[in-house]
Amino acid sequence: MVIPRCETLRSWHADWSGLRVAVLGLGVTGFSVADTLAELGCVVLVHAAKVDDLRRQMCAVLGITVVESESTDAALTDVAEFGPDLIVVSPGYHPDHPVVLWAHTNSIPVWGDIELAWRVRDKQGEPAEWILVTGTNGKTTTTQLTSHMLLHAGFRVAPCGNIGVPVLDAVRDPGGFDFFVVEISSYQLHWLREVVPFSSACLNVAPDHLDWHNGFDNYVAAKAKVYTDTKIACVYNRGDERTRRMVEDAAVTDGARAIGFGLDSPGPSDFGIVDGILLDRSFLDNRHAEALEFTTVEELRGQGLHAPHMVLNVLAAAALARSAGASIDAISEALSTFRVDSHRYETVAHVDGVTWIDDSKATNPHAADASLRANESVVWIVGGLLKGVSLDELISRHASRLKAAVVIGADRSEVVSAFTQHAPHLPVVEVRAGETEKVMTEAVSAASSFVAHGDVVLLAPAAASMDQFTDYAHRGRLFAEAVRAHVAP
Repeated sequence: MVIPRCETLRSWHADWSGLRVAVLGLGVTGFSVADTLAELGCVVLVHAAKVDDLRRQMCAVLGITVVESESTDAALTDVAEFGPDLIVVSPGYHPDHPVVLWAHTNSIPVWGDIELAWRVRDKQGEPAEWILVTGTNGKTTTTQLTSHMLLHAGFRVAPCGNIGVPVLDAVRDPGGFDFFVVEISSYQLHWLREVVPFSSACLNVAPDHLDWHNGFDNYVAAKAKVYTDTKIACVYNRGDERTRRMVEDAAVTDGARAIGFGLDSPGPSDFGIVDGILLDRSFLDNRHAEALEFTTVEELRGQGLHAPHMVLNVLAAAALARSAGASIDAISEALSTFRVDSHRYETVAHVDGVTWIDDSKATNPHAADASLRANESVVWIVGGLLKGVSLDELISRHASRLKAAVVIGADRSEVVSAFTQHAPHLPVVEVRAGETEKVMTEAVSAASSFVAHGDVVLLAPAAASMDQFTDYAHRGRLFAEAVRAHVAP
């Protein structure tokens, strides 16, 4: 059996010249892939459904051929005629894309950007260690927290991956790093092959992206790959049985430890809480009889990290940072200066006893569930692209804490139907505005008619945003603007 040439290349300093590589997609990740391959001396063809003018111009300068077409048949024809030795797919491309299926049939390797980054990670000398973070929710916050903790511990660290900075850009940064904290999506994990993480975490698992993965079992299997070959610590959620089983079933490096985190009292080798105090019972000599305190839930309140799902993120990040050698003092100091990203359970206003919260990043039911659990009397703004998941269980679970629901989204029928079935007595208002700029104005106005002192108006859509907005951040910004306009004196 002939081994494809690309499979023998495991260093930036290997001979990549002349390797013919087809890249699918030219977004942020796709461009980082094409740019890297061009720098390595490969012959690169990019095929993308949409290409912005700036990236097209940059590719022209780099000698990269770009073909723009929304036709999958055209993509297959163009790639086949190019005759690639390797195909690198951007995260959004489905495993059953015609080009991917053609590649498998013709024994052409298919990689994701993470695989390529791992193989060329030695560009700047001694490679950084990789800490991988995945989960249905909380990935970005946990990645940022872990990076912030390691930075305060004196390490050179780069948060990268699905967080917005491609790993390939971090690999090529001339400064060099001790650690990459890599937020990695289920899409990227699907293509993962040879990465050996220093430590890794799956924060939680709930139905999401089922259309992409063709079912929940495949989605869980992709998430579980985060633990494969982990060297030091496999961090898992004690309150999520699936993550524990992932660690138990994982083929890890000898000596890797399982580190649990949860909101309950920690056992030896765990992180947890006793009387509102966050504790490490893992990284200390006498962990069977002692624990190390690093913050309290009350202290986290000032940083917007006090909601239960945020506290879980803190515990997971602390476990990862401690596994890398961060001191308890460094973690405590880091938590005192950390600020949560916009649109992640962010308080927009608190006026006349009513709190308006922007959790636009709650793009699936699991994330919305965490936000709803943190409040007792909620007017809920919900809806958007459901990505193949149902809201039935979520609505049934939280019906008792809801005062009203305001449903947004281009197609609201499925959401409204779920409320009719599972919360038939709940007031439900549909926002029928066709113009993006008016959706949140009408939603805020509708929500305001139901609130009283002590209530929360919660934007936690449980759905993706692209039916009416550019992204979740655009959705959150318009919500915040509408709230501020509504409550302004």
